[in-house]
Amino acid sequence: MDGSAQAIDGRSQGQVESAYAWARLVASLLLGTIGSIGMWAVVVALPAVQADFNVARADASLPYTLAMLGFGGGAVLIGRLVDRFGVVIPVVAATLIMGLAFIASGLAPSLLLFAVANLLIGFGSSASFAPLMADISHWFTRRRGIAVAICASGNYLGGAIWPPIVQRIIETSGWRANQMIVGVVCIAMMLPLALVLRRRLAPQQVEAQDMAAASASASLGLHPRALFALLCLAGISCCVAMSMPQVHIVAYCGDLGYGVARGAEMLSLMLGFGIISRIASGFIADRIGAVATLLVGSVLQGVALLLYLLFDGLTPLYVISALFGLFQGGIVPMYAIIVREYFPPNQTGTLVGLVIMSTILGMALGGWVSGAIFDMTGSYWQAFAHGLAWNIVNGAIAVFLLLRRNRMRLAPA
Repeated sequence: MDGSAQAIDGRSQGQVESAYAWARLVASLLLGTIGSIGMWAVVVALPAVQADFNVARADASLPYTLAMLGFGGGAVLIGRLVDRFGVVIPVVAATLIMGLAFIASGLAPSLLLFAVANLLIGFGSSASFAPLMADISHWFTRRRGIAVAICASGNYLGGAIWPPIVQRIIETSGWRANQMIVGVVCIAMMLPLALVLRRRLAPQQVEAQDMAAASASASLGLHPRALFALLCLAGISCCVAMSMPQVHIVAYCGDLGYGVARGAEMLSLMLGFGIISRIASGFIADRIGAVATLLVGSVLQGVALLLYLLFDGLTPLYVISALFGLFQGGIVPMYAIIVREYFPPNQTGTLVGLVIMSTILGMALGGWVSGAIFDMTGSYWQAFAHGLAWNIVNGAIAVFLLLRRNRMRLAPA
């Protein structure tokens, strides 16, 4: 948090970071780690699903596309419900939807029904990311950055933990059994964790957070809609840039002759270092503010993209991929912190959901455009350059917000 808003919020809510707040964070991290299976299971099961239904690879990819659409839409709708009813009821409902949809997907007689089930899986899974980040932001003041970053790390932890488990179940029992097992496990593990989140903020805490957000917004001097539009554009821009290595590194390594297995290792390296990046970014945000941390992440992500343009040897690609994960992992949580700092608490769930949806749209757009550029040029060099250009847009927005805030501070009263 920045300036006077930080002082107000810190003084008035000094007791918020209680032992319960940290317990709530642990529960949120576990929910995020378990719930992220909705994003990873269909990726691992794709070859088996394709073979079972005897369809083309593009058709077999439809369930993943629908899962991502459900994830984006769910982030907004569930966030809105969190703002109205608190976090427990929406998370419990989303968990039941996801778990039952997993079970139904294992019984699906056709690819179309399997894809529809994955739309619901993505919707339910979304409750374990943006809504939890929005919720945990209310329970921390001095350590809000690290709390939101740790909560957001559940998504990456799930990406590291779930794929080998899912692959093992598929190898031993088949993909249909895997879907049903995962559904039962999610319901059994997530519902008790959701009950840890039952406590609500005291009215005076909500009032103090309203005052802090109003003070922060005044210090920026932007209309809330203008600020929110800039954040959405920043989310799209950073994730168009981010998607190039994440979506295409495996294919890129195959084209270079290194083999897809090497590319898969580099992707795993990115996700692993992304966890470190997210947590480190939280520490940094607590010291210099979320907007400044966003700018640092954007600049460093641009450096990594530039390195991809300059080097394509096997060892350099491993190093650059590790750096890319280390640089970019903390960017997305900063949007949640910025929303929490500059907007009223009763809007946080909805607005964080919308910003996260913009990042998902950026990933989808960037992944597709990078492939289209490769089809037109026969090279990924131009695709990396395209991503770097979008990254500059993201950095420019962060610079504008920082300059705007500093100018307002220096302006005479």
